[in-house]
Amino acid sequence: MHLPLGGIVRCGRCGAELYRSHPDSFDRSLALTAGAIVLFVLANSFPIVGLKLQGQDIQTTLLHTVQTLWNEDMKSVGILVFATTMLMPALELFALTYLLLPLRLGRAPPYFAIAFRMMQTVRPWGMVEVFMLGVLVSLVKLAHLAGIVPGIALWAFAALMFVMAAIASVLDPRDLWARVAAARQAAGYRNPSATSMGAAR
Repeated sequence: MHLPLGGIVRCGRCGAELYRSHPDSFDRSLALTAGAIVLFVLANSFPIVGLKLQGQDIQTTLLHTVQTLWNEDMKSVGILVFATTMLMPALELFALTYLLLPLRLGRAPPYFAIAFRMMQTVRPWGMVEVFMLGVLVSLVKLAHLAGIVPGIALWAFAALMFVMAAIASVLDPRDLWARVAAARQAAGYRNPSATSMGAAR
């Protein structure tokens, strides 16, 4: 069913919103994904926070935090932090780029369905907002013991949290599938199973 831009499909019985057609959802998703990649690189390249204690300035990055947890015999916590704040968001951003960029160029990416399922699977496991909450709680508890210097990565993670939420809100799966179908049709794509069934007949 074709909807005008901004159109809404509601349940005929209860009136609940079932689907909304977001205007310019594809271009917005691609722009937000590009911004999220930049923020993700910044968040993992610069120190998260610095502590000033007894004349010493101590800074740490997220990767160094994971290494410290591993070395301090807290391997399970280190793996959890790595998976939820680095690996899963990286996989989601990779899948988004793999899906959106070829479609923007008018080509259907190979294995589109597999990449789309991967994106949907890893998205709930990317817990940047939970990590930010834990960092803020830790900073509040450490504020009376040492001077707190928020690092570039902390601000990048905060911005990344909102950008990822915006991507999840703006991305329109129906539009993606429609673009894939149009790209395949323009390229003369044929379904192998349908072709084999037609030959059998």
